[in-house]
Amino acid sequence: MKSLNILKVVALAIPLLVISCHTHTKVVKDQPLTPEQTQQALQAIKEAEQQAAFLDKVSTSVAKTSKTQFVTSKLKFSIEYGPQQVTLTGNLKMKRDDVIQLQLMAFGFVEAGRLEFTKDYVLIIDRINKQFIKVPYNYVDFLRNSGINFYTLQALFWNEMFMPGKQTVDKTMYDKFTTSTSDNDIIISLDEGKMNYSWLANSQSGRIKMANISYRDVLKGNTQLNWDYNAFSKLGSILFPSDMGVTLTMPEKEIKLGIKLNYLGNESDWETRTKVSDKYREVDVDQILRRFMAL
Repeated sequence: MKSLNILKVVALAIPLLVISCHTHTKVVKDQPLTPEQTQQALQAIKEAEQQAAFLDKVSTSVAKTSKTQFVTSKLKFSIEYGPQQVTLTGNLKMKRDDVIQLQLMAFGFVEAGRLEFTKDYVLIIDRINKQFIKVPYNYVDFLRNSGINFYTLQALFWNEMFMPGKQTVDKTMYDKFTTSTSDNDIIISLDEGKMNYSWLANSQSGRIKMANISYRDVLKGNTQLNWDYNAFSKLGSILFPSDMGVTLTMPEKEIKLGIKLNYLGNESDWETRTKVSDKYREVDVDQILRRFMAL
């Protein structure tokens, strides 16, 4: 069931409303709809209502997590980059609408690196080799091309839908999305020119099982980010994603990340911003990735 364009729904539905009204004007005379046209109009309205109801269900599921300001957890973080693989432990710390921090440990007790995402920048620190990058989102090609910002990443970590460039998704945006069925799940899609955003959600609970962001480029090749939610764990009175698989596929490389959370909590006594020492050297993303893979 793919939702019809809202303009088509309105175009089909308006004659029904006109016919039902007793008007005395002689300027416009509407032709009565055929039974087939009437059925199409009613079906279009029904499908639009069903889509809105399902998006409400997804939003209701999201609302339960959005009331939680802090999320903290022990972390198992794996990286697969070409033939190389590395697994690190660490900590995840998030403050709603403010920051996402991933602290990565080598040998279980030495901080090897840190990833920090705020509304203004992306920060990646390589503690072992004393190097870092700190840039706005539009300095990273894929983030810029795909419209990903802090709120997109927050939605991905928190198992939520998102609208590129917006802080949240509300009912006024529902007509931007389309839905279709897939077995017991619903596929939610948003097409924005070269960009396509999609989510696979459980038709009963509305909980998101997978998110996908794809960028189409005929000249340079396609790029896509796939974010799978493999398991959920209790965090107070809610279920929070605790096992996530992330795959970033680019024309010439593929990076796979595994994010597993244990001992979920709501600690708030931690520094939300990381200061980079003057002794650290600024480098590019590929250099830091190569260093991490050598750990």
